[in-house]
Order: sequence, then C-alpha cells, then structure tokens
Amino acid sequence: MSEQRTEISTLGEFGLIDHLTKNIEHQNASTIVGVGDDAAVIDHFGKQTVITTDLLIEGVHFDLMYTPLKHLGYKSIIANLSDVYAMNAIPTQVTLSLAISNRFSVEALEEFYEGVYAACDAYGVDLVGGDTTSSQKGFVISVTALGEVAPDKYVKRSTAKVNDLVCVSGYLGGAYLGLILLEREKKIFLETKGAQPDLENRDYIVGRLLKPEARKDVIEFFEKENITPTSMMDISDGLSSEILHICKQSGTGAVIYEDKIPVHPDAKDFAYKLELDPTACALSGGEDYELLFTISQADYDKIKEVEGISVIGYIAEQTEGATIITRGGNKYNITAQGWNSFEK
Repeated sequence: MSEQRTEISTLGEFGLIDHLTKNIEHQNASTIVGVGDDAAVIDHFGKQTVITTDLLIEGVHFDLMYTPLKHLGYKSIIANLSDVYAMNAIPTQVTLSLAISNRFSVEALEEFYEGVYAACDAYGVDLVGGDTTSSQKGFVISVTALGEVAPDKYVKRSTAKVNDLVCVSGYLGGAYLGLILLEREKKIFLETKGAQPDLENRDYIVGRLLKPEARKDVIEFFEKENITPTSMMDISDGLSSEILHICKQSGTGAVIYEDKIPVHPDAKDFAYKLELDPTACALSGGEDYELLFTISQADYDKIKEVEGISVIGYIAEQTEGATIITRGGNKYNITAQGWNSFEK
C-alpha cells in the first residue's frame, strides 16, 4: 500500500461511502436493492429471515497495535456470519456502520474494507448498506447480518433434550492463546525501546485470533446429511459460558468430558510453555467462532467418523447441573469464566 494519505474530510460522508462501495456486485438473488438508496430491499422468496448484530469498540474488542486493519475488517464480518450459521441459517446480506476519528485516513479505511470484501466474497454475502459518522476518538464498528433458512429449520439455544449428545466443531482455546501472545509482545514493545515482536512462529494461534473463520462447512454438512441439531450456538465467549447458556435456556444439565475437548497441538504446546492448562484455555477463552451443538443420539452414526466434529459429552437432567469430568475422573461444576466486556 502506498504512503499516500487522503483526509476523509476531502471526500465528505457521501463521497466516502461512494468511494468505499463503488465496486460492489451482488451475489444473492434475494438482494433487490443494495447500497445507494435510503434502505436495502431484500426478498427471501418464502424463506425465514435471521438477523443478528454486533458492536466492536476499539480498546474493548480489538487493539490496533497488533490488529491489521484488513484482518479487522474480515473478522468484523466473520463474527456476525458465525451467529447466523449458529441458527442453522445461511447468511446473505450484511450492513456495516463505522464511527471514525480523524486519525484514520481514506487509505486506512480502504485497507479495512479490503478485509470486509474478502469476507463477503469468501462467504457469498452482499454488503447492502450502513452508515459512517465521526468519532471523537477511536474506531467503532457495527455490523448487522441477515440470513435465510427454510421454514422451521432454524435452531435455537433453548431446545436441547436430555440424553442428546453435546458436540463441538474444530479446536478450542487457540484464539485466547493468540491473544496472550500478542498482549505479551505489545507489553515488551511498549516497555523496551527498540524491541521487535517475537511471535515465535506461532502462526496457528495468532491466526485464530486475527483471522478467524465461520463454520459454513458444518452447516452445509448438516444439510447434506439431513441432520438438524436440537440446539446450537457459536463459541465466542468460551465453551463453559456457552454450555451454561444452552443448559439454562433448555432447562437441562450437561456432562462434559475433559479428555474429549479438542485443543490443537500448537495451542497445547504454547499453553504448556506458559504453564497454563489447555483445558482451561478451551473452557474460558473466547473468539474461537466454532459451533457448539447438540444432536439426537439417533444421528451419532452420521457424525462419529467426521473429522473436525467432536462429541464432548451429553445433556443431563437439570438437577445434575452442568459438570465436567476430568481426566483423573473427578467431577466439577462448570463455571462461566468467559470473556465479559463489562469487567474492568
């Protein structure tokens, strides 16, 4: 990218929107009217519509000292698409609103939008609107995602049943460990003049934090195999927190087995180096954007050999509470240690 800096004020709000959205091409037949009018027009042709929204605040949800703007644009979209997939729906449109201070140039926003468009292209989603405004300091991002689902095929958090199997996609805890590494290097950089970041070739955990993916493939697998999960949500605040959500809303308990929780070898290795428990990272770390779901035992044969899906336990009676059985055979109550943006 060139070193040229164009002040946003030279374009004005509408000029900026035109500049950043000039090459949009729609990918979905359901997108009738997109950017450029007072509102988008969407027709889902008899399917049901899923809507989700997220707010990302600089200094709370992301740190621009180690988050490239292109990655931030990508992740802003992914976080919302993940919520749509968690409803067993297919995302089709997004809107994006930004509040920006004058420390950001047009070139910086172009970089951010490169990531936005990369995510939209990768997941077949149309950017159909939004808003830009000024911020006294920092960068605020609001994304709303819409999706479609066949009538009554959507999946909620509140419909798990006793004896259902508890499953997760992918690996857990990696994004949290990536955050620890980047925060450590930021501290050294700020405290030691001339210090250069040493990410120790930890590409896996850094990538899990800075460039996550949403699990479109899992939803497509469900459709292909005719599986409808009995409940589902994405893992953005940590496994323990999400399990407790499903138990509370479904009026059930759960039993999880520590040795079944999937942690990537690279994440385990870094956790051991820091003398952290990989299981604790998986339970309490957020931003993995994997799917936590429950299925009927009748569907077990369809998933038992599938790489990237792990059965980690089962849904129990509410009176049993939500518990984890350790490798040593001890049983503990699961507590929500997930990320909380309201804690200092």
